[in-house]
Amino acid sequence: MEHILSLLVFFPAMAALLGFMVNKESIRAYAIGVSAIEFFLSIILWIGFDASNAGYQFVEYFALIPSYGMSYYLGVDGISLFLVILTTFTTMIALIALNIEKDIKNLILSVLFLEMAMVGVFVILDIIWFYAFWELSLVPMLYIIGAWGSTRRVYAAIKFFLYTFAGSILMLVGILYMAHLYYQATGVWSFALPDWYMMQIPFTTQLWLFGAFFLAFAVKVPMFPFHTWLPYAHGQAPTIGSIILAAVLLKMGSYGFVRFSLPLFPDASVYFLMPVAIVAIIMVIYAAMVAYAQEDMKQVIAYSSISHMGIVVLGTFAMNAEGITGSIFLMLSHGIVSGALFMLVGMIYDRRHTKLMKDFGGLASVMPGFATIYGIMLMASVGLPLTIGFVGEFLSLAGFYRISWVMTMLAGTGIILGAVYMLVLYKRSFFGAVVHEENKTLKDLNAKELTALIPLVALVVILGIYPKPVLSTIDMSVQKMLVLMEQKAVEQSTKDLIINANTVGGTK
Repeated sequence: MEHILSLLVFFPAMAALLGFMVNKESIRAYAIGVSAIEFFLSIILWIGFDASNAGYQFVEYFALIPSYGMSYYLGVDGISLFLVILTTFTTMIALIALNIEKDIKNLILSVLFLEMAMVGVFVILDIIWFYAFWELSLVPMLYIIGAWGSTRRVYAAIKFFLYTFAGSILMLVGILYMAHLYYQATGVWSFALPDWYMMQIPFTTQLWLFGAFFLAFAVKVPMFPFHTWLPYAHGQAPTIGSIILAAVLLKMGSYGFVRFSLPLFPDASVYFLMPVAIVAIIMVIYAAMVAYAQEDMKQVIAYSSISHMGIVVLGTFAMNAEGITGSIFLMLSHGIVSGALFMLVGMIYDRRHTKLMKDFGGLASVMPGFATIYGIMLMASVGLPLTIGFVGEFLSLAGFYRISWVMTMLAGTGIILGAVYMLVLYKRSFFGAVVHEENKTLKDLNAKELTALIPLVALVVILGIYPKPVLSTIDMSVQKMLVLMEQKAVEQSTKDLIINANTVGGTK
């Protein structure tokens, strides 16, 4: 267990390098085996994790360039633990469901390198390393979309890369300035995140730094109006690219808000609370309305992702235990549900080579197993009670209710709209008569597809009924972060907001 985080980060990359020596016929089984081992390691991490300890665990530290404060620094807490598990689980499931033959070896090795970068983002505590993994994750996804996507894949890949890369440039400037501030205050250089948590930053400086970090995270989420790259990326990406993009890569942005924006800049976070909340509500309602107008099943799910991520942002900036814990749980539930929905659309596309709702109808009578699982995931997506989608949405909105009940009600309309466009999609695609002859001979889910989907269905139901083991672990670290924000706050209004929100929520 001493170096389990290093193993989790670099094992996929080492396996990918060895994978160059594996022949094409065996590469699929090899990749599934590697991803299964990686997932098993993340489960061992969870088993060994002390849920009563709110701090970083399994810490690894090695000074790389001591004179400039650069180090190899890893650690995991309740906030990042389940995001690591989500990453390893999603990668394994996506590889099991993979149904591409074109240049499959390079595709699989790209996915393994991408897994390394994603896990690294969630466990790295040195900011320079964090930035390196953050940017490194763009390269495999650029390749996956550009090489294996649809007709306009190159345009979609470049747009994805330019948006996310450009948004991160200001964050790099902010990182370097933060390191300079720490040097001015202490006389030594450090890029260690726990060291930065101890800094008292003037209010005006917080505003500028918050903006620098916010832009990078907002583009990745993606928040309105930086969202335009996402529907195009999803529309052109292969199924495995859409699964990983929706399930994990988007969560890197919302994770950044929780890990960096709130604890490093608490006063600025309060100052920008209402503007961010307004944008989040626009995301929820606008994306839901656009989703309703789509004819392409994949585009409906893409815009649905933007709408749900708006609720994640809203819960995060509630700045109380209910909201932040709920937003982190919603990251997990959205990753599972959206990943499953993209997988299901990919499966029907492989059979019919179309994603347009008008080309279907009556699928429930032809593919009952497919229709059943799709229906379960659809219900989880709209937040039906006793499914995983309900828990995170309810807590996120309950947390923001402490801030503004009016804005919470507006955000709640997005959930109603979500039910409308998802049920319309299901009605048009699965009910009614089988009009098209091609649909009458479609085969239901096979053993490989069921192997990938059944674990997702199980998680949707189990964590919807009994989410406590996950919520309690997340909540411990969130409580510690809120205490840190209260201690660091320069402005009294920030302290009052955090104290009052926690007192009303019954958590302090």
